[in-house]
Formats: sequence, C-alpha cells, structure tokens
Amino acid sequence: MRLRALLDTDALGLRLLGGEEELDRTVRGVMTTDLRDPSRYLAGGELVLTGLAWRRDASDTEPFVRILASAGVAALAAGEAELGDVPDDIVEACARHRLPLFAVNESVAFATITEHVVRQVSGERAGDLAAVVDRHRRLMTSGPTGGGPDVVLDLLGSDLDLRAWVLSPAGRAIAGSSATGPALSTAVCARLAAEHLAAARTGRRRPHRVQLDGTTYSLFPVRSSGRGPASASATAAASAASLRDARETVLSDWFLAVEADAGDWPEERLDLLQGVTQLIAVERDRRDAARTVRRRLAQEVLELVQTGAAPAEIAARLRVAAPVLLPGLGAAPHWQVVVARVEWDGGEIEGGPVAQSLLEEILVDPLAAGPEPSDRIAVAHTGDEAIALVPLPAVSAEHDGSETGLLADTLLESVRDPLSAGLDGDGRLTLGVSASVHSAEGLRGALEEARHARRVAAARPGRVCAAGHQELASHVLLLPFVPDDVRKAFTARLLDPLRDYDRRHRAELIPTLEAFLDCDGSWTRCAARLHLHVNTLRYRVGRIEQLTSRDLSRLEDKLDFFLALRMS
Repeated sequence: MRLRALLDTDALGLRLLGGEEELDRTVRGVMTTDLRDPSRYLAGGELVLTGLAWRRDASDTEPFVRILASAGVAALAAGEAELGDVPDDIVEACARHRLPLFAVNESVAFATITEHVVRQVSGERAGDLAAVVDRHRRLMTSGPTGGGPDVVLDLLGSDLDLRAWVLSPAGRAIAGSSATGPALSTAVCARLAAEHLAAARTGRRRPHRVQLDGTTYSLFPVRSSGRGPASASATAAASAASLRDARETVLSDWFLAVEADAGDWPEERLDLLQGVTQLIAVERDRRDAARTVRRRLAQEVLELVQTGAAPAEIAARLRVAAPVLLPGLGAAPHWQVVVARVEWDGGEIEGGPVAQSLLEEILVDPLAAGPEPSDRIAVAHTGDEAIALVPLPAVSAEHDGSETGLLADTLLESVRDPLSAGLDGDGRLTLGVSASVHSAEGLRGALEEARHARRVAAARPGRVCAAGHQELASHVLLLPFVPDDVRKAFTARLLDPLRDYDRRHRAELIPTLEAFLDCDGSWTRCAARLHLHVNTLRYRVGRIEQLTSRDLSRLEDKLDFFLALRMS
C-alpha cells in the first residue's frame, strides 16, 4: 500500500506534518517502538509508530531519525498522547532526512493503525501471489485475509486432495485442514520437525521428502516475507544457502508438511505449493507484527530490572504488561522468568534472535493449535540470550502452595528431539527457569535465578538442556562445575576398588552402597529393599569400608560416597 492511502482513512487519525512529496512510498509493514536504536528490528519499508518515550530532549531526535532513514523505513508516525503536539525538532529532522512524518491523534490507538496496515499489506501480498499462480486464484486469494492458513489448507484438500499441516520448528501444529481427516499426533509432528531441521541444516534439495511409518511427507520451508526466496524456480543457489543463513533462520521458520511424495510433481504444482508457503508467510509476518508490543514490554521490563530501577517503577510497567498478556484478568499475576541461550561454534552469529523465536514457540503448550497461543508470553533478547516474562494467574499460583507454572524437566520434553536435530553439529540450546514471584521486588532475583539455572544446564552434556530453580538449592548446582580431572580422581579413589571387587566376585557392592545411602543408613530398611538378611548387609558394608578405608557411620564419609556416586 502507498503512504497516501493512510491519509485517506479518517479512522486512523493521521495528520501529515512533512514529506508530502514522498507519499507514493510503499508501506511493507508496521512497527511500534520507543527504543532509542530500533535498527535491529527494521528491514525497510515499515511505518514506524512511536510514543516518543525515547526522547528526553531535542538532542535525541537527530540520531533516532537518522537511524530510521538509514534503515529505509517508509515513514514515521508520532503519537500526541505523551507530549501533545509533535516537537519542532522532530519535524525538522524528518525534513532533513526526507522522511515523511505523521502525527497520530491521541484518541487513536497504535493497535488500530497496526491492524489496518497489516490487513492491507497482507491482502496485497496475497493478490500478488494469486497472479503468479493464476490457475489456482481461489486458493491464493483465500489466504490470511480470508481465514488464515487453515482455509488455505482446506482448499488444498478440497481442490487437490492433499492433506497438509503448518508446523513450527519445535513440532507444534499451527494449522491444519479440518476437512482431510484426523490431526497429526504430537509424536509425528515432532519427528517431522526433526527431519525438516536436519534437512535444512544439511542443505538437501527442497522439498524435503521423508517417510514415517509407511507414509511419505514432503516438507516445504515457510520463509517469512523478505527473508529469502521461496518459489520453486528460485534456483539451486537459493537451495544451497550458506550455513550462516541457515543458522539464522532454521530454528525459527515454520514449514508446510504435505502428505504426498512431491518427487515426481510437475513444476506447475511445485510452484503452486511454494505459492501457498508464501501466503502462509504472510500469516507469519502478521503474527510477528502482533508480537511487537509484547516484545517491547519485555524489553522495557528487562532494562528496568537490569539497571536497578525502583520496584515501584518496575511494578508500574508490570501493571501495563498484565492486561496485554492476560486480557480480562482481574488480579495482578505472578511471574516466571525463563532464560535461553543459543550458541553456535565460532560465535560469529548472534543467537539472541533465534533464542527469542524459540522461546515464543516452546513456551506454548504443544497441544495448543493456532498461530496465536503465545500471546501471553513476552520475550526480549540481548546478545546470545533471550529472556521470557511468563505471567501466571495469581489464583493458580496461590491455590494450594504447591509448585506451579513451568518446570524445567518437562519444558523440553516434546521438543528436545527436533531442536537437537536443528542444532546438531555446531549448536547448543540451554534454558533456565526461575520460581514464580508475585511482585516487582522479586523479579530481579527471578532473573538471576533463571540465569544461574541456565548455567547449570550449560554444564551438562547434550545439544538441548534445561535446569530449574529447584536445583539451585542442592548439590546439583555445584557438581557440574567440578573440573573433569578432579571429578575423575575423586570418584576413582572411592569407587574403583568397589567396582574391581564387583567384577571379580559379583558382590554387588556398588548397588548395596547406593541403597544404603538412599535409606539414610537404616539397616532394616536397606536389607528389606535389597531382599537381604541384615547380617549379609552388614558383611557387604564392612567389605566396602575395608576396601576404601572409610567408615559409613561417619557423616563425612557418607557425604563423600554420595557425591562420588552422583559424579560417576
């Protein structure tokens, strides 16, 4: 759409302050920001909405406008609710940089403008694709503006007899045809996601074809608009994208799974399916635009927490965030913090944006279908780290005093395999989960707690690891940081004599020691567990003490054995 079309819509409350000669610029998207430097989030062609919270005085204006102009944004729209009239220094800076400037009436919400622009841009993109695949115009034009991906997939089923689903890289079903039989099981979704990620990382020819349980699926990547070519005729150069490009997008791109073998399809049908992925990419863009506000809220809260802002200031920002993340909630929620870090060998790729996209997917219940169930999650990122602010309804968090909210040991249960495939070879994902807190005062501690838990997870083997706050109050916090040589020497000194004896005599001293410690040194309970006579148990324990020169009646020696068994 053109900028001048915005002025023709009275409901948007826009007033032109400068740049009339630039009104034929094309608007490709919309972004709301109050960051002083939003360049990392800009791709060009956006209408940038701002409430001017970044402006402390006139000296802040020139750098901000210069950043927008350099990024190629279409125009700037400044809200009048914060400062009243838009300051003259902003008008002058926009004129110098030939950046069209609008004033937004305080009675109009930014969300109203965002929804209008996204709807118009999505419709235009869908129309362009329809021209490319004219033979299936009805399929193309029924995209996001006509009911979302589900409608497109329904038409694939009715027109071409194809069952298809849109899946996230974590294996969550985002959309599927309601007219082509039962939904995919979560296990199949996870396996398809793993196959897709592995194929994308190795650069195999698209579409990727896999066979699961006797059924063949063809997997088509869904690339967010503007992030890369998606048509079947995009040439082999696009298929052989660089490893750097694959790392930056493979863990965040959706994909289309079609129950069919596309290996012998004609080019016309492949072009049609690639056109469908472009329509689905419009929905992905719309979803990302809708997440802008939640991401900004998370970034603002994070900056306040990390800079040591007063609890009252943080609490005020949380009160703003709560109704956005939990609409209709009467009481203020509890909060949990989840920290994720994606690290690639070599360290030349920033992992924060990838970790942000991953958290927005894996913090959603895998059984929750649809593109928007992550509305209640706000995720920010900095460097290689992403930080999620997850609200919990207060009534749920308090009802019986038991553990509530996210648990690290179950968080990755359904997504560990596909994400491990996407990270295989040179990447790692580690997560830490805090306990829930009910006030702004606790948020800083929750952030530090989640970061400590993530470091515990990072000390474990595996491509995908998580740890929770419960582990920070135990020996588990310390064991991962013991150097390997110290660990091996300690365990060898205590346990190797017992292992050697077990190998020679099949005496089962190691299992006996584990059971004895687990029963807190109780002879009767341990004998009952091992189905031994107490005298037999006493003989085995005596042999353990003789071989190791330790005394299992002493607390220090019990503790040494306990730690050695945990580290072995």
